[in-house]
Amino acid sequence: MMIIGCDYHPGFEQIALVDTETGELQERRLQHREEAEKFYRDLAAQGGKVRVGMEASGHARWFEGLVSELGFELWIGDAAEIRTKRVRKQKTDRQDAQLILRLLLEDRFPRIWVPSGENRDLRQLLWHRHRMVQARTRIMNQLQAVALNEGLRCKKRLWRDAGRAQLESFRLAPWASRRRRDLLELLDRLTPTIAELTQAVEQEAEKCPEAQRLRTHPGVGALTALAFVLIIGRAERFPCGKQLASYLGLVPLEESSGQRRRLGHITKQGNSLLRFLLVEAAQVTVRSDPAWRSKYFHLAMRRGRKIAKVAMARRLAVRMYWMWRKGWDYEQMTKFSSHAGQPGNRDGVQPNTE
Repeated sequence: MMIIGCDYHPGFEQIALVDTETGELQERRLQHREEAEKFYRDLAAQGGKVRVGMEASGHARWFEGLVSELGFELWIGDAAEIRTKRVRKQKTDRQDAQLILRLLLEDRFPRIWVPSGENRDLRQLLWHRHRMVQARTRIMNQLQAVALNEGLRCKKRLWRDAGRAQLESFRLAPWASRRRRDLLELLDRLTPTIAELTQAVEQEAEKCPEAQRLRTHPGVGALTALAFVLIIGRAERFPCGKQLASYLGLVPLEESSGQRRRLGHITKQGNSLLRFLLVEAAQVTVRSDPAWRSKYFHLAMRRGRKIAKVAMARRLAVRMYWMWRKGWDYEQMTKFSSHAGQPGNRDGVQPNTE
């Protein structure tokens, strides 16, 4: 069996490989993509089992596809945890590849869950729609500024027929007029694109039973439910809701020592898109659920609105996690919470259920 430790970079990769039968050790630096692809294809032609280990990183889809195509095992490791296992203060690409190889040989490689190709492709749909909405929001804000400069303040009414006609009727200087025209054209181009992407998200959510179940919770729409399922992957990955919240970066950064306990802002280590969607969905839940509204205003008065919003997003994430793990819809969750709630557990679910 051939075991390869790979320190991957966008332009090249440094590898350290060993043949477990002969004990032969080799080190090479492969340029992307031609040299690297030729090396791995030649290795596949020799036959035998091959395992490749590398840190989690971006811009490696083609490499992961190549390894999968050749039938090699690909282990993706937690980059932060691999970093903690480095003993030397010096850091080079060669030493990184050797470290990964050593962790593989000693069975200490911190392997992480990797989503499937279909999962990743659906994530592209979510990210694409999110970026398009962001672009449209920036354009709409610029047009609102144009309207305000002309004394027109009508907020959302600006996007109705009457408001837009009034915006287009202003006599502006040549370049200001050009800017208004270009922005309106971009807005008209983005709106149908976003509507098409939204419809695609709805269709994908309907195909997913887990997302349909999560949508029964107030404030959770197709986009948030589908993103939650795709990014979490499997609910069984997390033994309790606290670890899920930590994975999503919704827990405070802690630096405690001795008798001093210091909590900072949230870590933001998780997926930024899902964290954004949870905050937005939690605000909708607050507006529609009296119990959540009471909790939110209580937190807002003590800690401020920003912290209260994050706290409600964390609460929503934990609630969705237990709905998914238990196979419950919102009505079943609320019944269990009202009859089996315990002190210290905000969602009425025992973390140690198994």
